[in-house]
Amino acid sequence: MVRPKAEISDDEYKAFYKHIAHDFSDPLTWSHNKVEGKLEYTSLLYVPERAPFDLYQRDGVRGLKLYVQRVFIMDDAEAFLPLYLRFVKGVLDSKDLPLNVSRELLQKSPQVDSMKSALTKRALDMLKKLAKDKEAYQTFWNTFGSVLKEGPAEDYANRDKIAELLRFSTTHTDSSVQDQSLADYVERMKAGQQKIYYIVADSFNAARHSPHLEIFRKKGIEVVLLHDRIDEWLMSHLTEFDGKSLADVAKGDLDLDDMADEAEKQAQEETAKAKEDLVKRVKEALGEDVQEVRVTHRLTDSPACVVLPEHEMGFQMRRLMEAAGQTLPEVKPILELNPEHALVARLESADGERFGDLSRILLDQAVIAEGGHLDDPAAYVKRLNALLSA
Repeated sequence: MVRPKAEISDDEYKAFYKHIAHDFSDPLTWSHNKVEGKLEYTSLLYVPERAPFDLYQRDGVRGLKLYVQRVFIMDDAEAFLPLYLRFVKGVLDSKDLPLNVSRELLQKSPQVDSMKSALTKRALDMLKKLAKDKEAYQTFWNTFGSVLKEGPAEDYANRDKIAELLRFSTTHTDSSVQDQSLADYVERMKAGQQKIYYIVADSFNAARHSPHLEIFRKKGIEVVLLHDRIDEWLMSHLTEFDGKSLADVAKGDLDLDDMADEAEKQAQEETAKAKEDLVKRVKEALGEDVQEVRVTHRLTDSPACVVLPEHEMGFQMRRLMEAAGQTLPEVKPILELNPEHALVARLESADGERFGDLSRILLDQAVIAEGGHLDDPAAYVKRLNALLSA
């Protein structure tokens, strides 16, 4: 490690990695660096090919092997890299730390803070270089991608660097493989498009088939498909990329006016006005179960969808929080109706109890399509059976 880089072969780097990491596989990449000046230290960082068994245990064994002036100090010095880079293995030899350094001293040392900042940037640069090899980076992402997604929440200073390294599924490929970067998305954006659109769901198929994507597919606008458990939490901390804000298509009002012509806008306004009476009747039938009912222009095939307020926690995150024992306040969804759909036309001609049942069926179906859970699934089945039998 203290020899000049030019004198060390790739095979020697690989053999050294296997020795320090107790791994039989070769590393994906490495970075060897010597720093001189105010701080003096040498670092050798590796990215493994395989994940350790305790990767998702945030309090598991992690960190670099620490030496001070070539004297071994500790095996897992975790103070030199952030948690989201806990998969990085390596060795650090410092000339600036005292030989009797302890974990407690490491946590309080300003020298360690400076070294941690520099080593974090070095590790991110190493990943950026690896990303130029698409096949090797895909191997890395498939193994460690969900851990790297913890980065934007933990490391605000390097949020932009981390965002460049993230990979996602999108409607561009319609594949569950997460191999599209946000830079790729921006490069393909439509003329007049101001936002990066995404949707969060429990699975890839649930995201890909969401009713919220219908208008985007019709207009040829790409949407990022998020289906990892951590994704909604990630997006609450990653709000923009390359000057473009990120927007959840299932929350708030959908604003595609920049890509709509005047005739289209006028037709939408006229339709909304013509359906005012229907909207009012549905709101009365559903009462406190919905926050609002309105006509939508985001649907082409589905009769209805539910939308959450812009800054509200999504269905996926609510389930995770509730499973962890959190008590969350109830949120009323917004029901949006597709005025062009045959079921909505049928609803408009119904009255009395039939109108109420059909309104509630449309709401329940929209909640199910969004990945939500019904409070009374048996009542939904009963209403649906009655409708099918009529």
